[in-house]
Amino acid sequence: MDFIYVLLMLIAGVLGFNWLMGYRNQNITLDLDERYIDLKEYANAVKAELESQGKEVEYKGNRLFVINGKQYHLIERNVSMGGVPLQHTILQKV
Repeated sequence: MDFIYVLLMLIAGVLGFNWLMGYRNQNITLDLDERYIDLKEYANAVKAELESQGKEVEYKGNRLFVINGKQYHLIERNVSMGGVPLQHTILQKV
């Protein structure tokens, strides 16, 4: 009984982490090499990364992107990876 409880909690933890980090069907996730504080620089870096992947990208402002004709909203997550913060980028389909 305890084994099943621990196993279910472990599965729920992994699924919850993946949900928070944006790993869902229609989301686009990116981990950029640099950390950005200014939204304009951050949006330009996201746009450049997506264009390097061959996507057609337009930044509309206010964290809204049009990628290959579909609208996405920019969400930023900061994750500590071994003491070093990582800026995780999630583009969520609107």
